[in-house]
Amino acid sequence: MTHAERNSVTDRIDFAALPDDFAWGVATSAYQIEGAVAEDGRAPSIWDTYAHTPGKTDNGDTGDRACEHYHRWREDIALMRQLGVGAYRFSVAWPRVVPDGDGRVNAAGLAFYDRLVDGLLEAGITPYATLYHWDLPQALQDRGGWPVRETAEHFAAYASVVAAKLGDRVPHWATLNEPLCAAWIGHLEGRMAPGLTDLPAAVRASYHLLLGHGLAVQAIRAAAADAGIGIVNNLSTVEPATGSEADAAAARRMDGHTNRWWLDPVHGRGFPADMREVYGVELPERAGDLKTMAEPLDWLGLNYYFPAVVAAEPAGPPPFARPVRRLHVPRTGMDWEIDAGGIETLLLRLTREYAAQRIYVTENGSAYPDVVGPGGTVEDPERTAYLHRHVAACARAVRQGAPLAGYFAWSLMDNFEWAYGYDKRFGLFHVDFATQARTLKDSGRHYAELIRGHRRRGTPHPH
Repeated sequence: MTHAERNSVTDRIDFAALPDDFAWGVATSAYQIEGAVAEDGRAPSIWDTYAHTPGKTDNGDTGDRACEHYHRWREDIALMRQLGVGAYRFSVAWPRVVPDGDGRVNAAGLAFYDRLVDGLLEAGITPYATLYHWDLPQALQDRGGWPVRETAEHFAAYASVVAAKLGDRVPHWATLNEPLCAAWIGHLEGRMAPGLTDLPAAVRASYHLLLGHGLAVQAIRAAAADAGIGIVNNLSTVEPATGSEADAAAARRMDGHTNRWWLDPVHGRGFPADMREVYGVELPERAGDLKTMAEPLDWLGLNYYFPAVVAAEPAGPPPFARPVRRLHVPRTGMDWEIDAGGIETLLLRLTREYAAQRIYVTENGSAYPDVVGPGGTVEDPERTAYLHRHVAACARAVRQGAPLAGYFAWSLMDNFEWAYGYDKRFGLFHVDFATQARTLKDSGRHYAELIRGHRRRGTPHPH
C-alpha cells in the first residue's frame, strides 16, 4: 500500500469493529502539566535541572508552572468530563513521592495522587497510572542515574510505595513511558535530560531501564495483586529511503534501535544480537536479569506519532542511519511526517510478531500552532483530520485481529513540550499559559463526537 493509499482510506470509522468496553481516554505526564515544582516537599528532577540549563529548551522555557495542574486538577477532571472520556492516563512524579529517589516517602506528594485518583473515580473516569515519564530525581542522577544498577532497584522500591497507596483503586499500571527517549535521546543524543552524548552510558541506561521495569512489575504485583500491568513504548514503522542494499541495512538497524531493542527483552527474547554488535558495548548482565525483564505483562502500550524513513550513514553514530525528509507528504507542526497507516501496521506487528493479548494506544497526537479566534473558538482542522484518520486506522487493525482495548489522545491540553517548550501545542484544549484559561478546540469537539459515535454503535462515522 502506498503512502497516499495509507492516508486516504480514512473517511469512515468502523465503530462496530471496536469492543463494547473500548477505553476512550486522554493522556498527560507529570512534569509537562503539574507545575508546583518546589511545593509540598517535591525535589528537583533531571528535567528541572535540564530545563534550567541555558540553551537546552526553546525560549528557555521550564516546567516550573506548566499548566498548574497540581492546583487545578479538579478543573482538569471537568475538562475530561466535557470530552466524555472514560479513561485518563497520567504519570506519577517520582521526585514528588520519594524526593531523594530512595528512602523517605513524602506523604504530601503521595496525597496529591490519592486525591486525584478519588476525583477521577467520582467523575466516572478510570485511572491509568504511569510510574516513570522521564522525571528521575536529580539526587539519583547525582549518584549515576540510569547507567547504574541501583537506580533500577530504587525504581522498584518507589513503585512498591505508589502501588501500595493507590493499588486498591487504580486498575491499570504502566512501569515506563518511552524508555527509548530516556536512554537514546537523553544519554546518546543529548536532546533530553540528562543531556549526555555517551554511547556506553546510553546502552547501560537502556539495560537498567528494562531491568527496572521488570523489578517494578514484581513490586506492583506484590502490592496490588489484581493490577493490570504494561509498558509503554514509542514505536515507528521504518522504511529505507531507496532500494539500495545499504539503505535496507540501515532500516534494519533503525528498526532494531527504535523497536526491537525495547520489545524483544520484555518478550523473553533477550537483546537483539545484531544491535549488540552495532553498539559494541558490553551489557551489565547478571544472572536472572533477562528473566526479570520478561516478567509477564497484561498489556502493551503503543505510542505512535510518525514513520521513520532512513538512509545509511556509515560515519554517524549508532545505528548508522539518518532520517530522510520525504517531499510532498503532509507533516505536523513538529515537522513529523503523517502516516496514519503506520499505527495500523504497528498494531498488527505487535499482534503477529509478539503475540500481544491486549494493546492500548497510549499516546497519539499532533502539534500545530493553534490560536484562540475572535469568537473564543480554536479551529484546528489538521489535528481533527489527524485524530480521525488514526482512529480509523486503529479500527481497521482491530478488524484484522489486533486486540486493541483503548485509545488515549495526546494530549488533554497544551503543555510543556520538553525541549520544545510551550510553542508546540498538542492539546485537545488550548491553554493560555499567562492566564491558565483552557479552551476546547474543534479537535476536542470531534473527539467527543467519536466517543459518542462508538457508544451509539451506529453506522461508520463519516469525516
